[in-house]
Amino acid sequence: MNVSDYILQRLRDWDVRHVFAYPGDGINGLLAAWGRADNQPAFIQSRHEEMSAFEAVGYAKFSGRPGVCAATSGPGAIHLLNGLYDAKLDHVPVVAIVGQTDRSAMGGSYQQEVDLMSLYKDVAGAYCEMVTVPEQLPNVLDRALRTAQALRTVTAMIVPADVQELEYSAPEHAFKMVPSSLGFVRSAPVPAQEELDEAARILNEGHKVAILIGQGARGAQDEVRRLADVLGAGVAKALLGKDALPDDLPYVTGAIGLLGTRPSYQMMRDCDTLLVIGSSFPYTQFLPEFGQARAVQIDIDPFMVGLRYPFDVILVGDAQQTLTRLLPKLRTKEHGPWRAKIEKDIGRWWEVMARRAEVDADPVNPEYVVHAADALLPEDVILASDSGSAANWYARHLRMRGSMRGSLSGTLATMGPGVPYLIGAKFAHPDRPCVAVVGDGAMQMNGMAELITVAKYWEEWDDPRFVVAVLNNQDLNQVTWEMRAMEGAPQFLPSQAIPDVAYADFARSIGLGGVRVEKPDGVEDAWRSALEADRPFVVDFLTDPAVPPIPPHASLDQIEAAALSVLKGDSDRGSMVKQGFKAKVQELLPRRHP
Repeated sequence: MNVSDYILQRLRDWDVRHVFAYPGDGINGLLAAWGRADNQPAFIQSRHEEMSAFEAVGYAKFSGRPGVCAATSGPGAIHLLNGLYDAKLDHVPVVAIVGQTDRSAMGGSYQQEVDLMSLYKDVAGAYCEMVTVPEQLPNVLDRALRTAQALRTVTAMIVPADVQELEYSAPEHAFKMVPSSLGFVRSAPVPAQEELDEAARILNEGHKVAILIGQGARGAQDEVRRLADVLGAGVAKALLGKDALPDDLPYVTGAIGLLGTRPSYQMMRDCDTLLVIGSSFPYTQFLPEFGQARAVQIDIDPFMVGLRYPFDVILVGDAQQTLTRLLPKLRTKEHGPWRAKIEKDIGRWWEVMARRAEVDADPVNPEYVVHAADALLPEDVILASDSGSAANWYARHLRMRGSMRGSLSGTLATMGPGVPYLIGAKFAHPDRPCVAVVGDGAMQMNGMAELITVAKYWEEWDDPRFVVAVLNNQDLNQVTWEMRAMEGAPQFLPSQAIPDVAYADFARSIGLGGVRVEKPDGVEDAWRSALEADRPFVVDFLTDPAVPPIPPHASLDQIEAAALSVLKGDSDRGSMVKQGFKAKVQELLPRRHP
């Protein structure tokens, strides 16, 4: 057994079932070992190493298990970085296994020689190690996997090409040898009783309690429901926590922030008490004014507390365990005007969303595309959105219910993870349908290439449903609107305009399903066809770039700047003016806009 054989055996011992990877001579030893191991764990080949990393992130996000990716030395290791940073910033456990030039060539400016220890120092700062002798194993691999899970972060193991070929020799019972053990033991801190008592006192004294949850609350759904009922509170959700609580509960106000809902904005604006659970939501301006609300935070990570608001009490602990201890200390409040207003506001918001989806556009309103999917999605669907204006419609129009899961690049907000996230999800849950909502910019950047990966593997999946909805507006739309609203600048076509591509035709050319939709009356039928298809399916929705993804907190100055930029004629279609920009704004901010 050589080192490469042993690495794969140890991965199997850890019950790692998939490694998302791209080949190269820097990992030839590992590739040969995969051949001898009958492809166990399964080598999942992407079209690009960045996609391998995104697929590992998607696998980790939707399975709760660490994602593992692998790449060759030099350019392969470099290509992994964006996906690895996505994992680090969203607190997702991912392990990277990368090759390196032979030890004898190191320091000699050899081909594909990159100082990977320095390169990975930040992204894998929790644990990054190079294996230079066989006896470092299994310790290095064990620690990489264990650290990634314990800290929910990225770790890396670098293995020079010549080391991969060495005969494996286990660490001995000797000086300066480091033995290792399998297994990861889950544990979480529990707050002290006096801290729980103080948090309970603040929450009991509050009259208008607002709760903000993130992905850290996903394992505490029952406790959060009880909490909202006891406190008469509303619950807003950071975007990474969109699937942490269903949206069909009458007190759930939906997303918060730039892509959020107006009821979430209003609840934070008016509350006198704030409870944040499992979220590091970064936008302070969407939280209550400083001094307005007393605040309590619950988070499992002591390094991520106290960052966004001047909290009165911080409880470090697992959300479910902490709330189990906190709930008996809380007094049940009557559901008075505060709760009634929250429920009324969110009911009205969904009416507004329906009306906005009905607004005419040229040719199809992107809000209608996503809103129409809401009622058609299976209750066990796994959703992904790409970054850009597509994320606005994912955040505002899709309501989580049943066992739905969903995610996107929450903190890095990088383009490109929508399709590869779901490839990772499909290997974690081959029996569940998957749907991605992506913009045409992200689709051109890498989504089309990863359709080839889908075509390569889809017949292995128990449920073939894998739907990619492309919002094709030939515009890098989010940046266009940011320029208009924040800079008052018209669309700069050389940077923003992108070609029209026949995405559905491409999908059909590689054996998948696909249809192009150019009129509103074809939207619902296209969704039904995609969700009933016997193979992965791409729907190319030709959408209007002039539908504004304006946030619910937008100032009149920002709205007017956006309107003026359109009135200057920066849009070839100019359909926002034709269809009534003022009417759209009045729907969004009915009491503020003249």
